[in-house]
Amino acid sequence: WTFGNSRLGRVRAQRQHQAHSAIKEQFRAVDAIETVEMTPHMETIARLAHELGAMPIKRGNDVELLPDYADTIKRMTLEIENALEYVHVEFYIAAIDDMTRPMFEAMAAAAKRGVEVHFLFDFLGSRGLPTYKPMIKWLAKTDIKYAPMLPLSIRKRRFRRPDLRNHRKLLVVDGEIGFMGSMNLTEPGYNKRKNHRLGRQWVELMCRVTGPAVAALDAVFASDWFTETGEILAVKRPKKADGPLAAQLLPSGPGFVAENNLRVFTSLISAANERLSITSPYFVPDESLLYALTTAAMRGVEVELFVSETADQFMVGHAQASYYRMLLESGIRIWRYPDPYILHSKHFTVDDTVAVIGSSNMDMRSFSLNYEVSMLMLGPEIVADMRVIEDRYREVSKELTLEEWSKRSHVNKYLDNVFRLTSALQ
Repeated sequence: WTFGNSRLGRVRAQRQHQAHSAIKEQFRAVDAIETVEMTPHMETIARLAHELGAMPIKRGNDVELLPDYADTIKRMTLEIENALEYVHVEFYIAAIDDMTRPMFEAMAAAAKRGVEVHFLFDFLGSRGLPTYKPMIKWLAKTDIKYAPMLPLSIRKRRFRRPDLRNHRKLLVVDGEIGFMGSMNLTEPGYNKRKNHRLGRQWVELMCRVTGPAVAALDAVFASDWFTETGEILAVKRPKKADGPLAAQLLPSGPGFVAENNLRVFTSLISAANERLSITSPYFVPDESLLYALTTAAMRGVEVELFVSETADQFMVGHAQASYYRMLLESGIRIWRYPDPYILHSKHFTVDDTVAVIGSSNMDMRSFSLNYEVSMLMLGPEIVADMRVIEDRYREVSKELTLEEWSKRSHVNKYLDNVFRLTSALQ
């Protein structure tokens, strides 16, 4: 009953179905496929993503990659300070600390001057930090409208599988500017003494978006807000813009019939002809994704995977390590970002054609148990920008060889295999 299904509960499921239907209706008039030039194979993948997530692909977007942690929070804070109509904020983990406090204060100031500010945060994701109760007390004193996502409460009879989480990270300002990616709303050491003592910091990649994709990002927020509160928020229709990129939002999660991100990711990987570069802090693939990657390498595609040298989660780290031998033997190059940093970015590129960024890891949790949001971007310009990020990772990372991996201890081999068996529960 606890772990055997991913159902969300009757009320929440009904609301999500209503929201998904409303999004489909809103975007129905927006014809995506015929207005974007792409290969026949890519056209089928865009159509698949549209069918699964209801979001069409649209040209006219501009995307700026933001690899600097502190600067990203400053950029989001600045946009909130300039907000005129509304601010929609949604993060898996949220905390008020020395780095994020200016952004929270900007949200409160905006709400006080009449801007509608709505704030979502995952209940269990944020509750695990020592900053949670002070944050709730602070929010209660402001005009910010806030709600925890997927809350659990024995007293209020809120029961469901406890590891279903909303893992999305996004910000929308006035329906004109959006931010999304891998970063949580907290300082890079997650307000934990152990991380500070070890010098451990999370390395992230966010992006700033303008153009029609912002409306899709806003629709994702509105869907989550309605699912949690029952309140309907107005969402602006996609606007024509003159940005250089075609982009498509792909929401995914336990409320969808299919594993949206897994199906689209596997399709993109299978379409690669020359090069694949994947960054995923938690790499625990199912068989379809594993076979797609190893098959790509075997047919001559240059495939590389960026992971952290040291995993921040013991069980997941060992489950991930259990796949390294098969990856290395197939010809995939594995780069390990140096300790004490945690490479938490989530993105990949396919040839010189497609770049994907978002909140989704390449693991079964992100495919089946977490609400995620990803963005597909077409064009050599954005791939080139992403290559700069990948090159920076490679410069500081150490390549793992099959010879080195074969020498690890029998204890570690045993733990890898044990935790691989339990990976569906992690």
